[in-house]
Amino acid sequence: MSQAAPEHHTQITTEEIAKTFDEVSAPTDLSVYGVEDWVTLAIFWVMCGCVFLQFFTRYVLNDSYGWTEEIAIYCLVAVVFLGSVMCVRLSRHIHVDFLYRKISPPIARVLSIIVDVLRTVLLAYLAILVWRYASVISDERMTTIDWPKMPFFMMIFAAFVLMTLRSIQVAFANWRRGYSILERPGAFDGTEEAQS
Repeated sequence: MSQAAPEHHTQITTEEIAKTFDEVSAPTDLSVYGVEDWVTLAIFWVMCGCVFLQFFTRYVLNDSYGWTEEIAIYCLVAVVFLGSVMCVRLSRHIHVDFLYRKISPPIARVLSIIVDVLRTVLLAYLAILVWRYASVISDERMTTIDWPKMPFFMMIFAAFVLMTLRSIQVAFANWRRGYSILERPGAFDGTEEAQS
């Protein structure tokens, strides 16, 4: 068996560590966030509030509010689907780019365009399916409180519509740029410039 190379740790003095606290941080750039990101963050905090209230009433007051669990579940569903909009916009969904390294660039470009088109068509079709499902259950109410389920399903529908629109936006950006994250992942994560 071959032995692993020994780890190498760079020695650093306490003065060098202390200097890092004096460094000026770069200004925060909020322009990378879309409207859907802020809505998702707000719903996330509503969910956190419901979970905390559930914990507090159950274990501190010994008189649990049952509705908090149901609201937290619906908020979690909304966070997942609205968070997916951000993943589409930033091309952060799981993808496999191994094949693109083994084929010629023209074929990779064609496959990338096909992926852009199929992703957009699939998201549009899922939006239609959610719309149909929401219309079927439009009169259903929640179990623990007498609220309609329809607003939550409309939020999921809106998320799929936004994913479709963001997918179109990403496809056009890929077509204008001449490559996608599948073809040149290093151009998106910063490793391509570091190697140059």
